[in-house]
Amino acid sequence: MANTTKSELGSVVSLWRYPVKSMMGEELNAVEVTNHGLLGDRAYALRDPSNGKVVSAKNPRKWANLLDFRAAFAEPPRAQEEIPPVRITLPDGGLVTSEQSDLNELLTDALGREVTLAAKAPETPSLEEYWPDMEGLDHRETVTDEAMPAGTFFDLGVTHVLTTATIDRLRELYPQGRFEVRRYRPNIVVKPASEEKDFLENAWVAHTLVIGDEVRLNVTGPCPRCVMTTLPQGDLPKDPGILRTAAQHNQVNVGVYAAVIRGGTIRRGDPVRLE
Repeated sequence: MANTTKSELGSVVSLWRYPVKSMMGEELNAVEVTNHGLLGDRAYALRDPSNGKVVSAKNPRKWANLLDFRAAFAEPPRAQEEIPPVRITLPDGGLVTSEQSDLNELLTDALGREVTLAAKAPETPSLEEYWPDMEGLDHRETVTDEAMPAGTFFDLGVTHVLTTATIDRLRELYPQGRFEVRRYRPNIVVKPASEEKDFLENAWVAHTLVIGDEVRLNVTGPCPRCVMTTLPQGDLPKDPGILRTAAQHNQVNVGVYAAVIRGGTIRRGDPVRLE
């Protein structure tokens, strides 16, 4: 058997799951990872009955206030079992659950557009993405239809990994910007062992990440960002400079996507190694 070496990168400082696509999610101390990513991540999504597309804050002209909604599971999901109901906190503080018969009507009222909550993705899901007029983007001042991985509510990859080094580097490049992890909606946030401030994840592409004792991830590519990172959420203001900085200094990428080679449980504090 060929020898492999593992270099210590750092450790997991936070874990995030987003039960409903484009809504705020829940921070976790530990989570099971399956071939489909963090168990329960993007298990639900809203769909637009007028065109069948998955509702996403990537088109803020229609769905800008999705980030004012927060979703959490009523009980922890378990592998090999049906996904549990989800609780959704509305922008006004009201609480609804996926078990309510009038859920779609309440969500429609809160969003101002008709929606339905779905727990099963179509075979060929797609969403609308608005591209602002900004240098460095693939399109400018237009809305495109973007295909999603078959049968899922993911944009591109099942797992999104981000380092605090990247956030720190962005803050250096644009000090007036409020760069926070929540703008980027990662699943796994890694604090490097070094104090380096740089886009460290770029060097991980096509390599294997080993997290804790069990989980192995294949880093498949960089994570291209969109207008969603510029939207207000909570106390974070709207700021086009957030996306512009990534476009000017890292080809619009922040973090990386990864596929699951081997699942298992990961916990905050777990060591992260590059194989």
